[in-house]
Amino acid sequence: MPASKDVQETRERQVYLAARRHYIDGETMETIARELGVSRPKVSRLLLRARETGVVRISLAEPPGSDSPTARRIAEMFGINVHIANVCDKASATERLRAVAVEAAALLDALVTDGTSLGIAWGVTSAQVARELKPQAVSGVNVVQMNGATHAHDSSAPYIGSLLQAFATNYGNAHVIPFPVPTFFDHASTREAMWRERSIRNVLASITSLDVALFGVGYPHARIPSHVYAAGHVEPADLAEAIDQGAVGDVCTVLLRADGSHDGIRLNTRATGPSPDMVQSIAHRVCAVSYTHLTLPTILLV
Repeated sequence: MPASKDVQETRERQVYLAARRHYIDGETMETIARELGVSRPKVSRLLLRARETGVVRISLAEPPGSDSPTARRIAEMFGINVHIANVCDKASATERLRAVAVEAAALLDALVTDGTSLGIAWGVTSAQVARELKPQAVSGVNVVQMNGATHAHDSSAPYIGSLLQAFATNYGNAHVIPFPVPTFFDHASTREAMWRERSIRNVLASITSLDVALFGVGYPHARIPSHVYAAGHVEPADLAEAIDQGAVGDVCTVLLRADGSHDGIRLNTRATGPSPDMVQSIAHRVCAVSYTHLTLPTILLV
């Protein structure tokens, strides 16, 4: 028995050494055969054993950016530019979010130049993007809040203030244009009245003239809870009604159905975020998504 155990341990050691030298050190099977004192076919069998037992795990990552076949298919389907942030199949939700944020931050850094007007729709993804930014030597940048952020249970909005300031600091201490309204008004008539106020109309005009916009996709059941749904911005009864009316998530706190439609969802009459048509009119739109139902080893960044 001891002899058999020694043979097994020797074989496992050979499997590990062969795999390490071939896949990590890049040595040829001929070189490994000489070093281990075995034949080349023996090395081939050791490498096969390494893959079968999980000593070596091989995965394929699609090319980053828009070169990925998946990115090209989605781009052709929707007429957009698609970037892929590669992650492993077993990556946690937090790891996926950070991978997407890194890609989004790099895109923003390329898009934001002197005089750019940058819109930010607050949320978990935008907050992570802010952490991944690299300071840029630009001037004359405006950072515009794209949707309201207060609600009945918290009117201080420290979250959005710090988020906007993080972007402003990164882009040469940019000028911040806040949007001092709630995420959702209690009454549609209140929104109609507020939209007639000059101070609010000035912010709305800034949103319609944005050069670049960053936003995510809110989903009530995301692995990392969307801030809109987890922090009390939507009352449970309102959300339940919106879901009954076909809503599956939101973009800039405007509730959308799976086909992208939004008319007829009553909560939208009280929402303060820009409509999909308004968002689509912005020249450069960066939609960072770190949670999808697609069976992919990747995360989409559109």
